[in-house]
Amino acid sequence: QVQLVESGGGSVQAGGSLRLSCVASGRTPSMDAMGWFRQAPGKERKFVATIRWSGGSTFYADSVKGRFTISRDNAKNTVSLQMNSLKPEDTAVYYCAAGERTLPLLPLGVQGYDYWGQGTQVTVSS
Repeated sequence: QVQLVESGGGSVQAGGSLRLSCVASGRTPSMDAMGWFRQAPGKERKFVATIRWSGGSTFYADSVKGRFTISRDNAKNTVSLQMNSLKPEDTAVYYCAAGERTLPLLPLGVQGYDYWGQGTQVTVSS
């Protein structure tokens, strides 16, 4: 089992920045990809970004490309999401996810991940 705990959510005005972090514990050597998803009220959970645990290759949703950056610190079992130029439409609960046996392609859907954090709220006001 892998446990994931997110932090760093909050409220910010449009154009501002936030940094989310996710710390993994437990059977972390089994992870090979970590991702961020978000879910707005009444909407389905959507892919935001993902990173390969070994090698660091990344992929982003078009809606956040150029504004968000995903990174990982293998030594600390942490993945982060730096969010800049935030927009009101970025408002959602953000979830960290970890996947096992995801090779060779980085998973872009919720079904590609095995473990989930509890989520952290991000609110962007106009």
